[in-house]
Amino acid sequence: MVTCFGCISLWLFLEGLFNPTTNQREPHRGLPDYSHNGTEHSLPAISILFHCQTQFGSELTMAETIAENTAKLQLDAETGEMVSKNELKKRTQKRAKKTAAAVLRNSRQASTPLPTGGQDLTNTPGGKPAKTDEATFDPDAMFKQGFLAEVYKLRQSENVVTRFPPEPNGYLHLGHSKAIAINFGFARHHGGKTVHNAEKEEYYLAIEETIRWLGFTPSEITYASDNFQRMYDLAEELIKKDKAYVCHCNESETKLQRGGEDGLTPRYRCAHAKQDVDTNLKKFRGMRDGEYAPQTAWLRMKQDIENPNPQMWDIAAYRIPKDQHPHLRTGTKWRVYPTYDFAHCLCDSFEGITHSLCTTEFIMSRESYEWLNHLYESRLLVEYQPMQREYGRLKLDGTVLSKRDLRRLVEEKVVRGWDDPRLYTLKGIRRRGIPPAALLAFIYELGVTTALTSINIKRFEQSIRRCLEKDVPRLMLVLDPVRVVIEDAEEQDLDIPFLPRDPKMGSHKIRLTKSVYIDRSDFREVDSKDYFRLAPGKIVGLLHMPYPIKAISFTKDEATGAVTEIQAVFDKDGKKPKTFIQWVPEGSPKAEVRIHAALFKSDQPKSVPGGFMNDINPDSEIIWPNAMIETGFYEVRRRAPWPEAEGEKTRECGPDSIRFQGMRVAYFACDSDSTDDKIVLNRIVALKEDSKSMGWVDFCYENSDSAGVFSVKAFHRSHRSTTVGHSHCILIVLQSCPTGLTSSM
Repeated sequence: MVTCFGCISLWLFLEGLFNPTTNQREPHRGLPDYSHNGTEHSLPAISILFHCQTQFGSELTMAETIAENTAKLQLDAETGEMVSKNELKKRTQKRAKKTAAAVLRNSRQASTPLPTGGQDLTNTPGGKPAKTDEATFDPDAMFKQGFLAEVYKLRQSENVVTRFPPEPNGYLHLGHSKAIAINFGFARHHGGKTVHNAEKEEYYLAIEETIRWLGFTPSEITYASDNFQRMYDLAEELIKKDKAYVCHCNESETKLQRGGEDGLTPRYRCAHAKQDVDTNLKKFRGMRDGEYAPQTAWLRMKQDIENPNPQMWDIAAYRIPKDQHPHLRTGTKWRVYPTYDFAHCLCDSFEGITHSLCTTEFIMSRESYEWLNHLYESRLLVEYQPMQREYGRLKLDGTVLSKRDLRRLVEEKVVRGWDDPRLYTLKGIRRRGIPPAALLAFIYELGVTTALTSINIKRFEQSIRRCLEKDVPRLMLVLDPVRVVIEDAEEQDLDIPFLPRDPKMGSHKIRLTKSVYIDRSDFREVDSKDYFRLAPGKIVGLLHMPYPIKAISFTKDEATGAVTEIQAVFDKDGKKPKTFIQWVPEGSPKAEVRIHAALFKSDQPKSVPGGFMNDINPDSEIIWPNAMIETGFYEVRRRAPWPEAEGEKTRECGPDSIRFQGMRVAYFACDSDSTDDKIVLNRIVALKEDSKSMGWVDFCYENSDSAGVFSVKAFHRSHRSTTVGHSHCILIVLQSCPTGLTSSM
């Protein structure tokens, strides 16, 4: 036997407690504000002492050990923290004093209603004050100050017009949501409008639907192809002014003109630039009429070959595409097509765009954009001059967003399609059940600068949790059901609130039957003193049940050894149980539950040797085909969307808008594979954020405000499962750490 000992001190920061962009500590959802009411609160930390043993035999898993020890804690329902019994008592007393003081103040205002934000004690359980909503985030903040405010100052207008041009050959992804929010939000904030440029119907329809799902409505939908003739005529005008010429240079020749492979040789303009106007007009019209094969002739703008900016090195204005497919809107009329660098500026002018906002990858293109503007000022082409400015792209770590990479995942059937919930396409995000409000809140919180914004997926998931935690109903869901027969149970209807903290959300009935189902992971055949869920002779609470239950025996399948049934009785005279678990009654609907994890194993999949396809996580989707959910699901489905969002109010909602919290499990939404007869659920996000990987173990914190249960799971990094090989946890100690103390790990 080989034994090694180690000690880990883990500061468990469950959410973003510090904002590096403002250099300030941020309030925490689920944990208290650290200067709340003038009182400093401490952040709980877990110090774990463990040892690893290389040996054979069955041992207690670390996941179970951590869960058992932390189950001794109690939930502070107001903050979401798991604290000691004494700490919870102190907090309750302090809040009671505050409540009494509030009642006294209100009583002095005999005939006046409660002020905005005041607490009405009459409609809350037990006379406790209802929890007030936290300050709402101002979605217009990024337009009132910072980069976008400065952009507006450069061109103040009473008639702001922006545009959102889609990618013509792919579906939108998370990064595009920033462009949508900026362009539509900028125009809305300044009382203007946004034009949506579309072209290919295959993607346009999906893009328009996504824009409306996010709560925005284009004031006008335009097509670049409607301006093909106008742009062609202006290209001829450019030739007549000796500002463009037809070139026959191939790729290697053009590269030499631009300084060679290494860019060290002198740049020069090709001989075709010396052609006279009539020759260039004749050749350009020949390109239009099909006299030249694809890629043998192209129209170049005559710019400034000595300029250090490559976008000024006589870039292309028109090309003959290699693949001559009929255009969706113009058919076979055109054989030559304008480039983005030519069409962008002109279409912005045609449509009266005041602020053309795009990402910084186009910052060098601004000079060629403004070069055409200069021609406008000279009245060589058109009169109206739009303005281009660039903001930093949004990059998400731990995934891939490029169309080429996404297409490969789809075509090689690594994922179901462009809308697979593991992808960060906007179709995938929607199918996963992420609310549009969460997506926009995430963008607004990040703000806008010219710097690249690189964000970890976990931060995005925190925005999703904040959106869901107060506005979706709670239901009981069992992933791996095992029958429990309560011998002395009497059937009755129980009235269950959808969200205990919000009575306005209503309630639903659930039938207490003699046989119920609990999750198999909540039962253990052999008890131990530090285990608080169900075991022979052990008492556990069932959520919303009138009494806890006590297991008295169980039966097993002789062939598999799996527990098939647990016999139990009500414990009517015992103490309050230390743990409550979820359950569903006999006859509850079955569901297929898909638990999605990260599609890739690393934060930088494209940096992995061999490419991102070598970084695929084989456990990115786990399916529970025989899960059970309580019948309250049907009421939740009928009343969807949850939460109600602007983009889901006025049109028929899809199954992804049926969102709820599966108590003690995760947040879920219905998948598009659902039918009237089959419920298919996708996990939107876990209940609490996974902490950073520590050594050879990844820690996951989960908490249910309704269940009063705290659990921690440990994962061996190499196995990615709750079984930690031959290692096990020896001791877990909860400590109290002073506010502001940071970890060096």
